[in-house]
Amino acid sequence: MHQNEIIDNNKNYWNENADSWFGTTALPTYGVKFVSEDDLHLFKDVSGKKVLEICCGSGHSLKYLADRNAAELWGVDLSHKQLENAENYLRENGYTAKLICSPMEAELNIPKDYFDYVYSIYGIGWTTDLQGTFNKIASFLKKDGIFIFSWHHTLNYCVAWSCSQRQDVIENDQLVFSKSYFDESYFTMPVHGREIVLCNRKISTYINALAKAGFAVEQMIELNDKQTMESVDDNSDKTKKAKMIPISVCFKARKL
Repeated sequence: MHQNEIIDNNKNYWNENADSWFGTTALPTYGVKFVSEDDLHLFKDVSGKKVLEICCGSGHSLKYLADRNAAELWGVDLSHKQLENAENYLRENGYTAKLICSPMEAELNIPKDYFDYVYSIYGIGWTTDLQGTFNKIASFLKKDGIFIFSWHHTLNYCVAWSCSQRQDVIENDQLVFSKSYFDESYFTMPVHGREIVLCNRKISTYINALAKAGFAVEQMIELNDKQTMESVDDNSDKTKKAKMIPISVCFKARKL
C-alpha cells in the first residue's frame, strides 16, 4: 500500500469504530497494563499551559488536562467521528477545544512555537511518516516545550506464545520470536471485522527521529504496572506476557 492508501484505510476503520474505543487508552493511562500518569507525573503542573494532542480520539485525555487547568486545548485526529465524539464529550463537561480533522502527516493549520506540551497517547505509531511528524511537532512547541507519547512496545509485536507439541512437556507455554525485531515493514491486522495497517518500529528509530527533530529525550519508560507484575490470580496470556516483556513504551522529550 502507498502512504495515502494506508491513511485512508485506517481513517475508515476509525470512522466506523470510534464508538467502540470511546474513553479507552486515555490519560491518566499510557497503555494497557502499563504505569500511568498517576505514577509517572510526566506533565507536572499544566495550569495555564497550552496543550496539543495528536490523535486526540474521544477527547478524554484533553478533558483530563482541562480538569488540571490547562489554558488551551487543541486536538488533531484523522477521524471525523472521533472528533465528533470528542467535541460532544468536552462540551458535556464544560470545555471547548480547537479540533482539527486531518492526518498528522499533513500540513496543519497550527501555530508554530506556541505550545507548552504536545502529546499523543497510543497515537504516534499510526503515522506513515515518523520523521516528518516529529519535525512538525517540534515546530509547534515553544523552546523547552515538552513532547510526550506512548505506543506499543516493539517487542510486543515481535514475540508470541508457542504451545509445545511434545506430549512429555507439561511446563507453561513459552514466548518465542514470531517476527524479526528489525522488520519495520507494514503489516495488516484484523480488528472489528476490518484490517488496520501498521508498522513496528525499533526503539532506536524513535530515539533517532526525536534527535533529528531537535529533541532531547528526558525519559523512556518501559514499565508495566505493579498490579500486573504482582498478580497471582490472573493467568491470562496478556498478563503472563506482560510479566516477561514491556507491553507499552512511553517517551518524554524536550525541544532544544
